[in-house]
Order: sequence, then structure tokens, then C-alpha cells
Amino acid sequence: MSTVLEVEDANADAASSRPMDRSLPLPSVPPRTRLRVAFAGGGTGGHIVPGRHLLAHQPASVADVLWFCTGRAVEERAFAGLDTELGGVEIERVALALEPDGGGAPRISGLALRTLPAVRAARAALRAHRSEVLIGLGGFTCLPAVLAARSLGIPVALLEINAVRGKATRWLAPLATRVFHAWRGTLGGGRASAKHVLCGPPLAPRFAAGGVSEERQRAARAALGFVPDRPLLVVLGGSQGALALNSFVTAQLGEFLRQGVQVLHQTGPGRSEQGALERAGYRQLEFVHDVHAALCAATLVLCRGGASTLAEVAALRRPAWVVPYPHHVDRHQERNARELGEGVEIVVESRLDANFARELVQRTLPSGASELAQRAAVLERVLPLDAAQRIWGELTAMARSSREIAADA
Repeated sequence: MSTVLEVEDANADAASSRPMDRSLPLPSVPPRTRLRVAFAGGGTGGHIVPGRHLLAHQPASVADVLWFCTGRAVEERAFAGLDTELGGVEIERVALALEPDGGGAPRISGLALRTLPAVRAARAALRAHRSEVLIGLGGFTCLPAVLAARSLGIPVALLEINAVRGKATRWLAPLATRVFHAWRGTLGGGRASAKHVLCGPPLAPRFAAGGVSEERQRAARAALGFVPDRPLLVVLGGSQGALALNSFVTAQLGEFLRQGVQVLHQTGPGRSEQGALERAGYRQLEFVHDVHAALCAATLVLCRGGASTLAEVAALRRPAWVVPYPHHVDRHQERNARELGEGVEIVVESRLDANFARELVQRTLPSGASELAQRAAVLERVLPLDAAQRIWGELTAMARSSREIAADA
């Protein structure tokens, strides 16, 4: 059973279609004992889901899980069912209160005041769980968790899931034994090293199986209530939805349906009123719980540029038209999309009009099959499918090294 402990007073631009460099392979080390692992990441699904994917590949190798998070309500959806996936291994979530009372990113002054109590809380939790390795997934909770782990001699790894280095990676990389990079763009000079390892994004086991046959695609459409032999456009606005995509789909739905294109539309939690009324060929959901099934069914995907979404799109080789969120200062969603080269097309929000709807229709119909096949071939080349296993192997090696040092002391 998951438990949540609240701690008071504490919280390369260029696209590349080359295969990832495997000149520095990660070891796949069988553990001598099951691993006691701590994660630090929360606040958004993007800071939790990659950690879930790591655990999903090695449930039998886990003895204990400690997870430092923010305690935001949005995290509940991202954590749901994790205990079951791990076969009953208890997971303790420790919420480090670094954020201001009203929520949002903390100011530097507030972060300084709240970090020390959070470090103390993190140290206590790490000791209680006898954690052997900590992996930071992004977000402000990484700061006190990493400081606490280092103070206890626990090895630290970081995972940078976006194509632009986040604050956690920029600030904490000097304290880490390994930094795992999902995309080439975050490597200094584009080069991997013993410490900075290019591995690809960790994927859930079902996505790591790769592409989808036409027979399976038709079966997936039927299971979702669509006509199996008609093309399907899947619209994913991210875990919180996207007003621009919702408005576009609602306005242009008639064009899609008239041309024989079916639409599965994720509006986002609490945004069902932004979608259209359900009818033949159109289905709207506030949240797509089974993204794998939706992408298996898709002919083409229209989506935001979140790193996890694009990794899953690429893993199943689903050509995508990506509309990056335009208000991120670092434009990381656009850069995420550029890492997939010609496997995707980047679309600015101002293009979401009737002309673009007609363009999507032409790509989705059989007349666009050749182009979609070419894009799928690019996606197959740019994304490795074994990142989760490789990262887990390295975490196990880090823990083993720490055990041996402790035994010799």
C-alpha cells in the first residue's frame, strides 16, 4: 500500500535522425540482492512516469521503494496502481513541501528557507528505508533529496527526460555519479561520456515491444469502438489537456468526419465541455488511461510535445504532427520534437485552422500512406527501445559498488 508523508516547512536544437551512440554501452548487471531504490520527482506526470517505467521492467528486483514528491493532487493519477504493478512491494511517498502555500514554483529565497528542513526529512526517510541508490527525475524535490543522499554516501543518478536540461540537471549534475540523457540535445557538445550517458527515454514494457502490425491496428480500433478499416486521428493534449487543440478539433470535426477520418480526442481532466458531442466516428475522453491502445489504433497523432508522449509515439512508430506548448521559455517541447527528425512535423498553434484540417485529412487518408510509412521508418531509427533495462542495470551496478565500499570500510 502506498503511504504519503507530509513534511511541513520543507519543497541540441538540431534534429538528429542518427541512431543513438552505443559506443559506451551500459552494463546489464544481475543484482545480488533486490534493490532498495529511492526516486525524487513530482509535481507533474512528466516527473513521475519515467520512474514508473523503470520499475515496471524490474518488479522482481525491487525490495523497497521510497519516492520524494510534492504532494500535489495531480500526482495521484500518476501514482495510481503502482503498488499492484510491483506485486505488493510497499511504496512510501514523502512529500517535501518546497512550494509556496498557493502552489507554483518557489522563489529562490523561499527555496533557500525550505530546503534545510526538507533535507532533514529526506535524510530520515532514506535512513529508515536503507535506500541504496537515488535517481532524480526532475522538479524541485530533487534538490533536498540529492543533498540528503550525498550526505549519507548514497550514490545519485539523474534522468533528463527532455531535450533541454532542466534546473534539476543543471544544478545537481556535479553531485551525481551518472546523468542519463533521453535525447542527444542535452549532452554537452553532443558527446556521451562515462558520466553523461545517452540512453533514450525509458518506456513501459508494452511500448518497448516496438511497432504495430496492421492487423493489430484494426483490432485496437475495434476495441475502442471505431470502424476497424477507417483511418483514426488520435489527439493528445497532454495530461492536463490543451485548449488550442480542443478548439481546433471541435471547430474542424465536421471536415474530418465528412472525409471518413475518425477521431479519438483527449480533452484533459475537467475539460470535457471543450470537446464536441459524441457521434459516430468521434469519441472524447477527459483522460486516455490506456495510451498504448490508443496509439496502436492511430493512423496519425496530433499532440503536444511532452517528452513521454513523444517517446511513446516514436516507440510505436506513429507519425505525429506536434503542436508544442508555446509559452515555455526554453521551448523544450519544440526541442523534444526536433529530436525525432522527420518522423514528426512541428506545427505552431497559429496554423490550427481549416486549411490545416484539410492537410491532416490528406495525410490520414490512404493517399498519404507513403509519407506516413517514411516517417515511421525515421522513428524506428531514432529511438532505442531498451533504455529502461540499461538504466536499471547501471543503478544496480551503482548500488553494488556502494555495498562493496561499505563492506570494506
